[in-house]
Amino acid sequence: NRFADGSELRAHLGARLPEYMVPSAYVVLDRLPLTPNGKLDRRALPAPEPLVSAGRLPRTPREEVLCALFAEVLGVAGVGIDDNFFALGGHSLLATRLISRIRSTLAVEVAIRSLFEAPTVAALVERLEAAQPARALLRAVARPAEVPLSYAQRRLWFLDRLEGGRAPYTIPLAVRLGGALERSALAGALDDLVERHESLRTIFPERLGVPRQEVVEPSAARVGLMVSRVSEGELAGAVSAAAGASFDLARELPLRAHLFELGAHEHVLLLVLHHIAGDGWSLSPLARDLGEFYRARREGRAAVLPGLPVQYADYTLWQRAVLGSEDDGGSAIARQLSFWTEHLAGLPDQIALPFDHARPAVSSYRGGSVSLALSGELHGRLLELARGSGASLFMVLQAGLAALLTRLGAGCDIAIGSPIAGRTDSALDDLVGFFVNTLVLRTDTSGHPSFRELIGRVRASNLAAYAHQEVPFERLVEVLNPARSLSRHPLFQVMLTLQNNAAPELELAGLAASSEAVASAGAKFDLSVSVAERRCADGAPAGIVGVLEYASDLFERASVEALADRLVRLLEAAVADPQGAIGKLEILGSAERRTLLEEWNATSRAVPAATLPGLFAAQAAKT
Repeated sequence: NRFADGSELRAHLGARLPEYMVPSAYVVLDRLPLTPNGKLDRRALPAPEPLVSAGRLPRTPREEVLCALFAEVLGVAGVGIDDNFFALGGHSLLATRLISRIRSTLAVEVAIRSLFEAPTVAALVERLEAAQPARALLRAVARPAEVPLSYAQRRLWFLDRLEGGRAPYTIPLAVRLGGALERSALAGALDDLVERHESLRTIFPERLGVPRQEVVEPSAARVGLMVSRVSEGELAGAVSAAAGASFDLARELPLRAHLFELGAHEHVLLLVLHHIAGDGWSLSPLARDLGEFYRARREGRAAVLPGLPVQYADYTLWQRAVLGSEDDGGSAIARQLSFWTEHLAGLPDQIALPFDHARPAVSSYRGGSVSLALSGELHGRLLELARGSGASLFMVLQAGLAALLTRLGAGCDIAIGSPIAGRTDSALDDLVGFFVNTLVLRTDTSGHPSFRELIGRVRASNLAAYAHQEVPFERLVEVLNPARSLSRHPLFQVMLTLQNNAAPELELAGLAASSEAVASAGAKFDLSVSVAERRCADGAPAGIVGVLEYASDLFERASVEALADRLVRLLEAAVADPQGAIGKLEILGSAERRTLLEEWNATSRAVPAATLPGLFAAQAAKT
């Protein structure tokens, strides 16, 4: 035993093995216990002691800074230099945030792949030695006379014009409020909110078919609080109708506020944000700022909020400057487009899902949803499988979904879309705006791989995609120019989302607030799987819950319910035997198996007792 403690042993192994192969626990033995016949006696092995890394403190200023950044992003009290970012609860969204903080603090450019390959401070600090200088940080800049749309906004604007406002690109936030609501304070707080965030008072007029961002002056930007009196029975329908109403983007602010009065001290506030002005992340700063403005209005004072370093128009101009020109072969966008062009070469135009109905010529965007639930035990085992494979929980779930689609006849070339935060600069953390990008994650399920092998394929492919995540999906579609259709989404038709954003919490002073569900009957994709982790008070896995949203043009509800059951069943089989081939993982329930093998096969009938020559002669005589 030449290692003084577990940290030294871990460091020794970490220099020679991939991170996922480094043991998380160890034990020192004078000799191995043997059975009477000379084989290893596994039952006699003592319980291993966890490797203690908290005692390994930073040794250099850079390690000290990195430890602080790890702790800040993960929301923990402290981090040792051997603590694994992902073992402490890190995931892809937090990884993007950490990369942004490293860029702004240490002025170096670190790829997200480096964090997956070197997820400890001790390992990552070595990668910094060869890192490139950080790109230009986002700053407020002088604006041209006309500010173009961001890449993401351009596609939504185009879809809005193409679909005539039918496409469901709105984000609702509904809150039930109990108590004495001061409507004038709420109306004033909404005006304060749109004054603070320029994206909420931006309209999109066009000239000769070319749209631009036009920021409305605060004095002319009034959201207006639309008040309606409804009964409890009428509420759900009224909220759903308001959430689904279209916007006139050329003239109307992209935020609406509805107040449904149920009684003197019972209201539901519905905020409807058009996606062109915000994303899921935006709801948290929006709700936080609105709460502070309401409190200040009630108390007759100015709100106390830190200034925003940039606005969305600044981001739009910075994005174009950072990505550069496609005509410059050395620019970021040229390099990344080259990767995606090669990576997605030969991708099928559409995935062959087990539809109940033929695809229509034009999508109606009508949809439904079914719930999905994974137990706390399965959640924990999926996390263990992820750690043992050097992957994230999302990668394991993606492998499960890809394996299931292959088993259901979708082929072996599975394209799954996934949103990525897109806030690659820390100046954007508190800003309301549309930053989210969409990645096309291509999974090869051919060759009957084991589930663990499939996770490895997903990991390798995803890390390459993450390293090229800044090409806007909208521009990628334009460059690749797949066969266009009004009946399907381009490049992928299945979406997978692991919700890691903090849930928005709207707190209005003096009122009891609780989240109110908003029924949605829209579907942007053929199939969309959206899940979120649940944790116990001590951080232990408590289950994964979510929904499968489906296009009603293609699926019946019962079929999607069966698909959800099969996904859970496949994941349970996969954690039980990750070395098993994906083609052998159980996806049928006992009732389905009985139907296939017994009920549909119940074809027996009485056969006369006769020989084959006799039966032949009788048939010949008859016909």
